[in-house]
Amino acid sequence: MMKGVCPNCEKISELEHIITTEELNVKGELIKVKVEYYKCLECGEEFEDPGSKDDPLSKAYREYRRKYGMMQPEEIRDMRKLYGLTQKELSKLIGWGGATLSRYENGALQDDAHDRVLQLIKDPESMYRLIVKNGNFLPEGKKNRLIEELSAAVEEKCSFPNIFQERFGKYEPSIETGYNKLNIDKLFDIIKFFAKDGVFKSKLCKLIFYADFKHFKDYAVSITGSKYAHADHGPVPDNYEHYFATLIHDEKSLRVEEVNFGEYLGEKYYAVIEPELKVFSDSELEVLLQVKKFFKEYNATQIREFSHNERGYNETKVGDIISYEYANDLQIGYK
Repeated sequence: MMKGVCPNCEKISELEHIITTEELNVKGELIKVKVEYYKCLECGEEFEDPGSKDDPLSKAYREYRRKYGMMQPEEIRDMRKLYGLTQKELSKLIGWGGATLSRYENGALQDDAHDRVLQLIKDPESMYRLIVKNGNFLPEGKKNRLIEELSAAVEEKCSFPNIFQERFGKYEPSIETGYNKLNIDKLFDIIKFFAKDGVFKSKLCKLIFYADFKHFKDYAVSITGSKYAHADHGPVPDNYEHYFATLIHDEKSLRVEEVNFGEYLGEKYYAVIEPELKVFSDSELEVLLQVKKFFKEYNATQIREFSHNERGYNETKVGDIISYEYANDLQIGYK
């Protein structure tokens, strides 16, 4: 029992929390799912928790997909991202309407015919043939990159996710990765988080470094599983140029603005797409906000000089990977 406001009688009353099983009709089949709701002991009415994200129909759809071996929404989205395609590009490639794929990635239940198409393009050889046949609308660089990587996957008889990992760096959990596997989605969303209001590339690299190392310092695990290298201008994510290029040219989620400083041009990045903050745990999001606040007034030169005083930077040389062992010596605190 708990006290709360009933939305029906609009009184503060005793509420009974009820957990039970219901059968929902999915394509003519009854699927059992657990449901939770409250009963007001004042008026007797039952109601769902308005703040809950627990959708019984969504759970029923998930169970139906599991039962019949269909792809779940996150599997569809992850597959598309592995290929480096936008929703619009993949939809055009397989001949679907613009909104169809978006609905499936957001939880709508796909029909059997569409699921067979999705299952088919999981296979690198099928996707290779499809791009060769129908992919002329893709940017030339993206099409050529996909053909090359898919061809390698077919030839080596390995999965495309493995080729994708090789492209970005296949890191096994170790002290160099903060005891975490490389999570490209989280890394890309951290980049978009810090670039939301515009940030220079040099500063962006440092912000990502401090976010991962600060989380390791506080919780003994990194956020992204990325490695960080010693560069002339400070610590940077290993392969960072590749990450940025993918977000700019393939994902179309970053745009670049060149800023003239007289003697040289600076690159300022702006996030075109909002970051998916729900991918982060509470502790990860807290650290991201702390790092953003700490360095809010720092320009690119100031944060570079600040990072040059880190023990992990001073005790390594250009090209070396900076171990997360140095996280305990970070200068960053709370502001």
